[in-house]
This record gives sequence, structure tokens and C-alpha cells, in this order.
Amino acid sequence: MAAKGKWAQGIEPRHFHWIIKDQLAICERPGGFGTNHRKVRRQEEIIWIREQDFDLIVSMSSAPNNLHSYDELGLTWRHWPLPSNEEQPRFLEQSYGELRRLLAERRRLILHADELSERLIGFLAGYLVWNQMVPEPPRAIATMEHITGRQIGADGRELVGEAARLVERS
Repeated sequence: MAAKGKWAQGIEPRHFHWIIKDQLAICERPGGFGTNHRKVRRQEEIIWIREQDFDLIVSMSSAPNNLHSYDELGLTWRHWPLPSNEEQPRFLEQSYGELRRLLAERRRLILHADELSERLIGFLAGYLVWNQMVPEPPRAIATMEHITGRQIGADGRELVGEAARLVERS
């Protein structure tokens, strides 16, 4: 009977990290992606997210793959696919504003892309800059690299730079 209780709690998604403790987290897409995707793992990871009382899952994956799984397990979700470069300023302003509003409401959020990519990490480093939590871009990048144990390359750094430009314009 104890095993049933343990499995009822689900399993933590791969590459799960708190960005703002107990409020904003990131991970790989539940169940993985591509040839590594496993339906059973997806269900167990979504159960874990639900059991941790997250209020909202934000998928930043380009395709809306498996979003129906959140509905099936009673979770609220939004799809914010990261756009190409020319659409980034408008996307960042809108998504960062929504992220700020949700966090101000004390919502527990988990963001994911297909993988824990430099673009996802760069998006959140940019949020730290845009929201003036860590206003210096190099420090925001270093902070996110430390939290995730991954380096942010050129694509992720471009998002941080765009976030800094948005701050300068406001």
C-alpha cells in the first residue's frame, strides 16, 4: 500500500529548478521530447506538478504537443511559444508583464520548453533584468547559469539583451 501512496505523488520533472523559491520554477517538458518522450513519465511528472500545488503551467515549446494532458489531469496551462527574433520585443513585453502580474498574485508557476534550453533560461534571465530583480544582464546570466548548471549561449543572451533594451526604452 505504501508504494501506491508514493506513486500517487508522481515524479519530479527532469531538470526542475526553482528560479524564485516556492513561486517560479522551470523544467524540461513533462515526459521529455522527441525519441526520449514517454507517455507514462509525462503522466507521472504532471501528477507531481499537480501534487506540488502549482497554479499554472506555461509551455514555451514551439508546438502545442501534449497540452491536452494538462486538461486531463485538471491543471491550468498557457501556451507562450518563444518567437523568432523579429517578434521578440513585443512577446517579451507581453509575457514579462503577465509573469509579473501572476507572481504578484502569489501564483505558483512552472515554465517549460521541450528541453531546458538556453532560450528558456535566457528568457528567465531576461525577466530578472526586465523586472529589476537582477538589473545587470551579466549578473542575471550568471545567476541563471548557477541555478540551472547550464551555460547560456548566444540565443539566450540575445533574449537578455532584448530585455535590457526594453528597460532602457521604458
